[in-house]
Amino acid sequence: MSATATHDAYRDYQHGIRINLRQFLQQLLQVFMVGLTLGMMRTVIPALAESEFGVPKGSFMLLMTFVVAFGFVKGTLNFVAGRLSERMGRKRVLLLGWLFAVPIPFMILYAPSWGWIVAATVLLGINQGFTWSMTQTSKLDMTRPDQRGLTIGLNEFSGYVGVAVAGIITGYMAQHFGARQGLLIFGLIVIGLAIVSTLLLVRETLHWARAESARHAAGKGSTLKPRYPRNISARPNTREVFALMSWRDRRMAAISQAGLVEKFVDALIWVFYPVYLYQHGLSLANIGWVVGIYGFVWGGSQFFTGKLSDHIGRQKPIVWGMWLCGAGVAMMLMGNQVLWWSASAAITGFGMALLYPNLSAAVSDIAHPDWRGTAIGIYRFWRDLGYGIGALALGLVARASGHMETAFWFVVIAMFISGAIVQFWGEETHPRLNPAE
Repeated sequence: MSATATHDAYRDYQHGIRINLRQFLQQLLQVFMVGLTLGMMRTVIPALAESEFGVPKGSFMLLMTFVVAFGFVKGTLNFVAGRLSERMGRKRVLLLGWLFAVPIPFMILYAPSWGWIVAATVLLGINQGFTWSMTQTSKLDMTRPDQRGLTIGLNEFSGYVGVAVAGIITGYMAQHFGARQGLLIFGLIVIGLAIVSTLLLVRETLHWARAESARHAAGKGSTLKPRYPRNISARPNTREVFALMSWRDRRMAAISQAGLVEKFVDALIWVFYPVYLYQHGLSLANIGWVVGIYGFVWGGSQFFTGKLSDHIGRQKPIVWGMWLCGAGVAMMLMGNQVLWWSASAAITGFGMALLYPNLSAAVSDIAHPDWRGTAIGIYRFWRDLGYGIGALALGLVARASGHMETAFWFVVIAMFISGAIVQFWGEETHPRLNPAE
């Protein structure tokens, strides 16, 4: 079939947020529920690891095991999900991710030891690797190139607002129903609604990606000229795209390393922030609010930081965000009141909002639609591997020094160095601001 005939076959699949608004909103609802599922594991479980699940006080490495498991599993499943979605479709991978989440609330309810929590987190990693990847990829399938920053900003806004909301709600539910029962009720409601809505309301979006590729091949695509990598074949296999993303293309390598390092911040906030604040006398509800402020600012600010990058580019927000994030983490140790900790969390969250959607948007800018799903999956592999690598590093640093605070300073230094790498290795990827020659 000729490129023009292929293009005609996909003429009904138009790109843009407004024209696909109903399905776009369905995908936003999906990622909100993905965030709720992640958020139910981020406040109660770390804070009560010692009293409820038998983790000895000061066992930094044991405490970090569930984040290490989450990071390595989610990173690997991101990689798998991207390629799998190009073969079996986005919707099926999304549904598969939700099915893996079903046992999690029951495992928390009946967990006799911390090992069960680690096992539940492995399933959470599979769930997140499949579901979050698909919500992002599906929205990118349907939107125009000049809307990618806004699209990813809205996706991450919805997801991380879900994380923040879940952290606060589960804190209160744990106080009212008990930790295990509260998480069971919350988890079953969220996961059940997600499965039903996926089956009944979500459409397959792979057709939109193929329509974009067909238009590009027929010479009828966008007037923007992305700087696609030239050192890759027309139909690259997984190994070729992996090499491109990891070291062969300096721009992609800079983006991938930044994604990996920024997860050090989230690993720190996930595990050490609740423990640090609990040791300083905060209640579970107040811990939920401090950590929730980080999530709310991160999520809410992405509503405009993604769109901002569609105007000023990706490079500057990424670098500024890395450095601001590091500064926010450093601030956490410089005060001892709820208001100060909340301000520190807000600054860290805003730094994440600057860098987070724009790293993904930068990948989308210069990844060809034929292998964009794979490229996004590989970027997300490196990014979420940062949970595992970061959690290992934080546990080792804290154990070696005997002080949790040392892990905070390790993250600060890593963020400033990583931002400098993006500044010197990377380039502007927005096709309007830096088009191909």
